[in-house]
Amino acid sequence: MTEFIALTITAMVPFLFVAQGTMLSGRAGIFNVSQEGLMLLGAAVGYLVSLAVGSNAVGLVVAGLAGAVFGAVLAWATTYLRMDQFVVGLALFFLAGGTASLLYRVVIGDDEPPRIKPLPAVLLGQDLLVYLAIAMSVALWWWLYRTDAGMRLRSVGENPKAADSLGIDVVRTRMVAGTVGAALMATGGAYLPMVFSGVYADGIVAGRGWLAIALAFFGGWRPQLIALGSLFFAAMEVMAQKAQVSGLAIPHQFVSMLPYVATLLVMVFAFRWALVPQFLGRNYDRESRLVG
Repeated sequence: MTEFIALTITAMVPFLFVAQGTMLSGRAGIFNVSQEGLMLLGAAVGYLVSLAVGSNAVGLVVAGLAGAVFGAVLAWATTYLRMDQFVVGLALFFLAGGTASLLYRVVIGDDEPPRIKPLPAVLLGQDLLVYLAIAMSVALWWWLYRTDAGMRLRSVGENPKAADSLGIDVVRTRMVAGTVGAALMATGGAYLPMVFSGVYADGIVAGRGWLAIALAFFGGWRPQLIALGSLFFAAMEVMAQKAQVSGLAIPHQFVSMLPYVATLLVMVFAFRWALVPQFLGRNYDRESRLVG
């Protein structure tokens, strides 16, 4: 049980970063659907930079910056050009995933990839990013519900017309939220090779990005509930991994689908009470009476 709890806490970190990044963007009305690609990009960049400079910290920072660039593109295209958020998000998903694979092939090629050093444990057998992810979730909750800046962000995602009339810079808010949210997603991807595998592989994300979108809905776009949901999703993932290596006479394909089945069952009930930002996925035009 102690090992299971420790593994669950570790597996929770990518979900926390990616789902909280999804929530942050969504609170400003930007529905980012490129999580899977951004995680791949973060994993590749984090791995390659850590390998080159010998520092996981630098790898994490550069991975976050790479994600921020893609997030800024999404925010700019949907805020200034008012392009369809879902279409742009899917395009960035493919672009980020392709860029990740290309960077890896250019630097490593077909050779056996060298392993990078894992993040060291700092307390209770967990690495520093575990505590940073938890602290980030608490900070996001406090910032969103206890500060004027958080209130302004939430107002943009609920009614940008009213927010604009009160002097809130809707464009800047959406740009910042979309950029920072994507940076968190890429950071969550960079965590994977630094803790789980030591190397990058095209299948390293394994659907976690798509699950993170479901997790944002499951948590009602609230940081505290997303944190609890991340624990649940991580526990399902660890249970599936444990079942695969336990020697049970169960097809591994069936075991691998357990986290997704559990997610589907939970979401059937979660959608009934999930509080989605009213302006999620829609673009704002201050010059028009109509928004969409």
